Amino acid sequence: MDLTSKQRAYLMGLANNIDPVFQVGKASITPEITEAVNECFHNNELIKIAVLKNCADDPRAIAGMLAERTHSTVVKVIGKRIILYRQNRDKPSIELPRADRKGKD
Repeated sequence: MDLTSKQRAYLMGLANNIDPVFQVGKASITPEITEAVNECFHNNELIKIAVLKNCADDPRAIAGMLAERTHSTVVKVIGKRIILYRQNRDKPSIELPRADRKGKD
């Protein structure tokens, strides 16, 4: 899912109020972490993940891998914090701002 800058800004505002639900450490991305993040998306559409100092991998690379494996979207990577979004198809709790199309008034 591609997000517009307006939608990203909206999700970033919502993410300010949530704490990281996972920490990625020395072992980096394991199948267990991937599965746990995937399970978390059943209850939350927006999650924050902390990358610990002892993790040698780049947070942007970790975010890309997690997004690909969980079919989510990277909202933003700020330092060692990753924000991911995946819309709940059955009961969406976050209503994104409409994506404005060019040429429409």
